[in-house]
Parts: sequence; C-alpha cells; structure tokens
Amino acid sequence: MTWKAPPVERSRQLGGLGTVTERQMLEGWLTWHRETLLAKCAGLDPSQLARAAVEPSDLTLLGLVRHMAEVERSWFRRGFAGEAVGEVFTGPSDGNEGLDGVEPADAERDFGLYRAEVEACDAAAAGHDLDETFLSSRGAALSLRWVYMVMIQEYARHNGHADFLRERTDGATGDG
Repeated sequence: MTWKAPPVERSRQLGGLGTVTERQMLEGWLTWHRETLLAKCAGLDPSQLARAAVEPSDLTLLGLVRHMAEVERSWFRRGFAGEAVGEVFTGPSDGNEGLDGVEPADAERDFGLYRAEVEACDAAAAGHDLDETFLSSRGAALSLRWVYMVMIQEYARHNGHADFLRERTDGATGDG
C-alpha cells in the first residue's frame, strides 16, 4: 500500500481564540496554520505531493512542507534559542530553504522531519516570555512575540499557495 499524507484533526478552533491570553492566541493561530498546511496535503500520495501543479511555477505541496520546516528551525531554534543546528533539508548556500530537491520517494520521511521540527521549535519557545529578545543575523533585536508573528504570516502566505496547488491537484478546496 502506498503511503499517503495523513488526515489532520484540528486541535484548536479559531473561535475559541478570541478571549484567551496573547500567548495562547499566538500559539493557537500558529497551530491552526500548521494544521492547515498539513490538511492541504492530507490524502495525497507522494507523486501528487511532489507535483508542480500551478505552471509555470515549480512550487509543490511537499516543497512547502519542507520549506516550513526550514523556516521554523531558522526562527525558533537558530534565531531565538541560539541553537547551533544546520538545515533540515538544504545546504547553507541553497537559498531556497527546502523548496528544491523534492523527491516523491522521500515524502513520508519529509513529513516526519517536519513534525519533529515543529515539536523541537515548540520546545525551544516553551517557558520563555514573549518579550524575551535575541539578535537576528543582521544584528536587529527581535522578540519571541515577533517570531510568532512572522511565522503566522509566513504560513498564511504559503497556505494561500497550498490552496492553489491542492485545487489544481485534485479539485479539493477549503481549510481542510
């Protein structure tokens, strides 16, 4: 039996985020966007996940999953936590942060690496105050709050891409 991207059950409902603390709201929106990306992939086989479905772009759903693992690692672990970790999928001078080098045969592994990276990033932020700062690679002081905001916008932008890719792949639309 061929592996398929697993279904996603929402862990948060957006309506419940209207009256929670700022931290819970940021974590809730980030979780919702993470789950949205995975929902866009749910039920697809490796060849569908690796298909560039919106010509002339070579963007793929699997590439987006890989890219977001890289972006998560870059902001939460290397940036905020200061961990000396390399890239998840790419070399340091690649510049495409996981979007290139997509292979259908690696889809199950890539999804596992994405999920592991999300867990590691959540652990890197756990117990830290939103006002805690670090210096970016360009020398700017940034807060953990800023990291949450940049991650939410990054997922929102790429989930829009995922909408088009999924619809062109099998006609599915919606949030999952």
